[in-house]
Amino acid sequence: MPAFRQVGEKQLPNPILYMAWSPNRDLIALANTSGELLLHRLANFQRVWSLLPNENTGKEITSLAWRPDGKVLAFSVGDTKQVVLCDAEKAEILHLFAVEYPASCMHWMEVQDDSSTLSSFSESEDESSRFLPKLPSLPKSEEKSDEVTNLLGEVRLNILVVGGPSGFVELYAYGLYKIATLGGISGTCRSLGLSSDLKSLSVITEIRSTEDNPEIHYIQLDTGLLSSCLPELTKMARKFTHISTLLRYLRLSLTCMCEAWEDILMQMDLRLTKFVQEKNTSTQVQDEFLELLLWGHASSELQALLMNQLTVKGLKMLGQSIDSSYSSIQKLVISHLQSGSEALLYHLSEVKGMALWKQKFQPLGLDPAAIEDAIVAVGSFTLKASELLQVIDKSMKNFKAFFRWLYMTQKDLAFVADFLSEHFSNEELFDRKGKYFNVERVGQYLKDEDEDLVSPPSMEGNQWVTFVKQSTYLKDSPLLFPTYPQKSLHFVKRMMEGSIDLCLQKPAKAGMHYVVFCMPDISPSKIYILRRATDPNRSVPKGLVALNLNTPLNSSIDDETPAPASAYSSYSCLDARFYDDETLTVVLRSLEDDENKMRILTQLHLNSAVSWDEEFTWDLTLRLEQQTEGIPVQGLTWGNQSREMDNIKAQFVAVNGIRKVACVLSANLRHVRVFEMDAEEEEEEEERADESQEMSLDQDRLEDTMTYQSDAGEGRDGVGGAEEAQVAGQGSQDILDETAGSDTL
Repeated sequence: MPAFRQVGEKQLPNPILYMAWSPNRDLIALANTSGELLLHRLANFQRVWSLLPNENTGKEITSLAWRPDGKVLAFSVGDTKQVVLCDAEKAEILHLFAVEYPASCMHWMEVQDDSSTLSSFSESEDESSRFLPKLPSLPKSEEKSDEVTNLLGEVRLNILVVGGPSGFVELYAYGLYKIATLGGISGTCRSLGLSSDLKSLSVITEIRSTEDNPEIHYIQLDTGLLSSCLPELTKMARKFTHISTLLRYLRLSLTCMCEAWEDILMQMDLRLTKFVQEKNTSTQVQDEFLELLLWGHASSELQALLMNQLTVKGLKMLGQSIDSSYSSIQKLVISHLQSGSEALLYHLSEVKGMALWKQKFQPLGLDPAAIEDAIVAVGSFTLKASELLQVIDKSMKNFKAFFRWLYMTQKDLAFVADFLSEHFSNEELFDRKGKYFNVERVGQYLKDEDEDLVSPPSMEGNQWVTFVKQSTYLKDSPLLFPTYPQKSLHFVKRMMEGSIDLCLQKPAKAGMHYVVFCMPDISPSKIYILRRATDPNRSVPKGLVALNLNTPLNSSIDDETPAPASAYSSYSCLDARFYDDETLTVVLRSLEDDENKMRILTQLHLNSAVSWDEEFTWDLTLRLEQQTEGIPVQGLTWGNQSREMDNIKAQFVAVNGIRKVACVLSANLRHVRVFEMDAEEEEEEEERADESQEMSLDQDRLEDTMTYQSDAGEGRDGVGGAEEAQVAGQGSQDILDETAGSDTL
């Protein structure tokens, strides 16, 4: 068998806490102690990008998980209790959501179901493109919003499983929409895996006793409801994911509108505020401007405002700027807010239809009443956007006439009089709090405040409003959306998001799982493999075996000559990962090395190891370490697929069997070495060898000065972290698993 070929080595400035290979690309994600997320390429371990911590995401990364297609990377943040989805191409944050507890582990899987039911369902799943126009792209400052709308990817369902302390486990379809919150689990989740057929969820938890001694528990939960309702679950998840991305689209649109308003339109209000504060007369602002309009006479304060602060040239430029800002806001309302809210109404209406189809969707917990409330809230938001359009249209006409005052025509005179009468009628418009003079009417709709509008639009003379008020049947009809005339667009938007959040929360109600673990205090030279069927109703014979690591290094299946006694050595496992369904990649430490430096990276082939004849009988009244003598023990053949780790105190490993690569991390968490696992070792140049030797010797001296427990790694996925038991493993099809009745390891 070919040996492993080293393709990269690097010293890193900050200790690495977590490593995760991309499922189908030569990329590895690293999270360090400073909260930085790094992405490196296999070739020369070249850095692709880094994402620095910030106040929005947080600084304490606690776990990593790749989406199965390798396009999105999820990482959890402990200090802010959030899960963040990041674009693997651009290092941009696509989506984030809060969780109740800091996530200690995550697992992102794709549903593998080729049944004709799902295939035919997928073809007709989303018809929205036939009825809805494509949403226009947002301005370049919010370019990433286009990526958000593509988060769904392929039709096939994928689920992000998040676990944390206090038995916290939640499932998110497409990493966005929560479809389940699980209870009845004790302890802190250390690793978990959802089977690809959705029939069971396996969880490994750590429970601390009163003496602070850790116990490792393995639990298998029946998730057959998700499997039996897969087509309905996929349709519902995609609908709610559409809704979530549309809400973000509307938020970004509103942000663009606020930016367009704040740049220019505040200037007029600020100058008039200063004028009101400095004028010494008791006359109202309306009287000041009307006197100038009718008699051509202005007070000294008004002259100073017009001649020194505004000026003719300044008024023309300000008028053009305000007209441009209003036009930008108007376009955003028409093309983005209205289009987005119409799409939102479409998808919510379809979800309501699903909720009323109780035969298929009732098991998923859809609530028609909550969905109806969300539809009404979206309708109110749409009406408020239409109201804003009317205010913009009227303000544009009045402002144009007001700024053309010095060169106006007789036709404009009526507009100016109306403008002065409406906007300068009383000093109460000098804001309720006395903060500013409010002559510009659009900005009040864009302020993110709970207070009522300072100048709500007048509904007098509106024939529809009058008709509704006079109608006994229409006045309180549920068919009409409420308008909230006293509230801002931001307020109605927040109310809509709250209703939709309630709607989203309502539904939160054949392969094998493999678990690899060690018991260093009981049997330091053994690795244990536990296997369970993904279907909790199916029993698996020969479900537990121990692998003996006291094996000659160069033994092979075909070897007929026994190895000499000197070739035998005792090893303990530091870390282990499933390379593929039949191979386990492990980092071993020699128990006979007095200096505790010898490390070996090896591939263990499990075909012969798992074909044992003996059966282990569980006694649920005893802890597992009390039953080790009855566990069948199998020997291993390493062949020549092993490599001694020279000049690095290897402690952890991350692997990708599809890309045939592995990354080894040292005990001090700063030194990494990358290998191609199925490539022949090439002769290295002398210069490269000398440089590597010098760097490794420096690293070795650094490691010798640090105190680091060889069994460190508490809180990491993989082997390590418990005194009485250590758990490792990325299951061959998934990862860990089992027991409806919670077995204690």
